[in-house]
Amino acid sequence: MTETMTRPIEGKTLLLNGADNVAVALANLEVGSPTPQGVNILRRVPRGHKFAVRSIAAGEPILKFGQIIGFAKEPIASGDWVHEHNCGMGGPDGTLTHDYAFTEGAVPVDFLPPEQRATFEGFRRKNGSVGTRNYIGILTSVNCSATVAKFVAEAVNRSGILDDYPEIDGVVPFVHGTGCGMESRGEGFDILKRTQWGYTSNPNLGAALLVGLGCEVFQIGRMKELYGIEEGETFQTMTIQERGGTRKMIEWGVEKVREMLPVAAAARRETVDASHLTLALQCGGSDGYSGITANPALGYAADILVRNGGTAILSETPEIYGAEHLLTRRAMTSEVGEKLIERIHWWEDYTRRNRGEMNNNPSPGNKLGGLTTILEKSLGAAAKGGTTPLTAVYEYAEKVTERGFVFMDTPGFDPVSATGQVAGGANVLCFTTGRGSAYGCKPVPSIKLATNAELYARMTDDMDINCGDIVEGVSIEEKGEEIFKKILAVASGEKTKSEELGYGDNEFVPWQVGAVM
Repeated sequence: MTETMTRPIEGKTLLLNGADNVAVALANLEVGSPTPQGVNILRRVPRGHKFAVRSIAAGEPILKFGQIIGFAKEPIASGDWVHEHNCGMGGPDGTLTHDYAFTEGAVPVDFLPPEQRATFEGFRRKNGSVGTRNYIGILTSVNCSATVAKFVAEAVNRSGILDDYPEIDGVVPFVHGTGCGMESRGEGFDILKRTQWGYTSNPNLGAALLVGLGCEVFQIGRMKELYGIEEGETFQTMTIQERGGTRKMIEWGVEKVREMLPVAAAARRETVDASHLTLALQCGGSDGYSGITANPALGYAADILVRNGGTAILSETPEIYGAEHLLTRRAMTSEVGEKLIERIHWWEDYTRRNRGEMNNNPSPGNKLGGLTTILEKSLGAAAKGGTTPLTAVYEYAEKVTERGFVFMDTPGFDPVSATGQVAGGANVLCFTTGRGSAYGCKPVPSIKLATNAELYARMTDDMDINCGDIVEGVSIEEKGEEIFKKILAVASGEKTKSEELGYGDNEFVPWQVGAVM
């Protein structure tokens, strides 16, 4: 063993909480390496993974962040690598339970007075909402009209007419794979209904078309009646069958977009305060750094936004599983906390019915990055939600009306989850990643936060902010302030990396629940 191998690896490991019995490797740790925790590495520990800082008995809880992330499948020696081979979900009896105390940790927010709030340059809409972008959207009631919607958008974008309207960010088709072969009532239908109207009314759309086939289960007329929608200069609908076929429908769509362009382009950015921001919080391709760097820094930025009167939406219910007991303690009322737990129980039943389990998440990439169980992943993911009280819990794509920190029930799959948040009214999105997710989210700009410096350097064309410097001494607070300033700049029109690359045309993915018939 060389002399360098016998020295403690200062700065290369991290013990997150004094109660923890594992620490995190910030570099690859080779066999025999001493650590600042006073143990020698017994088995190679990859960067971002965990090692035991003391002996752990079989069945004993494994603690990280001061919380249970799993249980030892076998005796684990001090200095050994801790991962799937020796860490599992259940305790000695195969189960894990949490104390769902409600409201005991809900600390009132120290709101800034209106005159002290941060500001950005946004598009004020007639209903009082504010957009950060100004798109024209073409939505479809059913997959059968998806091709026509794409043809309309392509025709407009190829025509060059958008060059005359620099105030318009683009014409985007939002197409999906459902709308028929489904029940006309129940969860699946309600989700699609909320998603469609949520996108149509998102403040980042200056105008929208909704096109259908005509005979589908999801009838446009029923949706208009339900929501009291009247067509006008910024919203029009039509079906292929009613119009007389594909070519006539495309001609109609192009003409309607041409009519909408000057109306949507009349919008101008004006100074508004940050209370008009609704921030979608997302993480994807997470790694062992996510809960240490980018997620808590984004949580700090979310806290700043809430103090400025804005709203932050935490989602991905399968990725708060095992951390929900921390969120119930922040609930403003017991009813809010109980609604969150009701959604957790729904997911337990949902995965059971589909012969799965909640620990099917983390993904293989998450595990390569150092995450072992869904409990560990969830504790890091929940950090995106900051520390302010939980004011409301929403179902998928439900319109977000409460200010502050809220939760929306969505799957963990990023495009599906973000689609629900945008339908709920999000007008800006922050996305943390440790493995390197490539993602955009038209009509909402997506700010990508790298959890580690190596990823930021390797995928610099995709990443907006490097949060890896937190392990080198930059504070969570400093990075949170940096993220919040970036949110304001992007909300004011600064393009994100994903926008520059052209991402966002294919990420509209409504959640499909229920039988395909």
